[in-house]
Amino acid sequence: MNPPTDRESILARYEEGPLLLERALAGLRDGDLDVVPSNGGWTIRQIVHHVADGDDIWKLCIKQALGNEQADFTLAWYWEQPQTVWADRWAYADRSVDVSVHLLKANREHVSQLLEQVPDSWSRSVAIRQRDGGIERVTVGTVVEMQADHVVHHVNRILSIREKARDA
Repeated sequence: MNPPTDRESILARYEEGPLLLERALAGLRDGDLDVVPSNGGWTIRQIVHHVADGDDIWKLCIKQALGNEQADFTLAWYWEQPQTVWADRWAYADRSVDVSVHLLKANREHVSQLLEQVPDSWSRSVAIRQRDGGIERVTVGTVVEMQADHVVHHVNRILSIREKARDA
């Protein structure tokens, strides 16, 4: 797989992710984070933890690709349980979002620094073992783009939850 060609715009979106999340959370009280959306799904608090944990997991994939392209990256341990189980086991409903927002910001700064310093970082790749046992080779640029999009997707969900709560 070839890396995305628009590296600068993807990196800008990736680096902007924590700021977008902070803006989406601005002005919310602690209780606002726990409102269950009218159409179901996770609360804002749970979404924030999901975003930070996902970013933390995929950071390891990026670091592996930068350090050892020959190794397989696997999420089998994670895929063995539904995300709702991880949310419960990692106490998404009970923890403050502050630490997760800080983790997201620190991870993004860490990865951005690595991408700046490691030669050919954008095009380095890693083999990812899929659930069906197949292997897909994925570039660092692809993972960065995926994570940039992931934050935007969930920020839009948070904004939708806020809008519906305001209109209710």
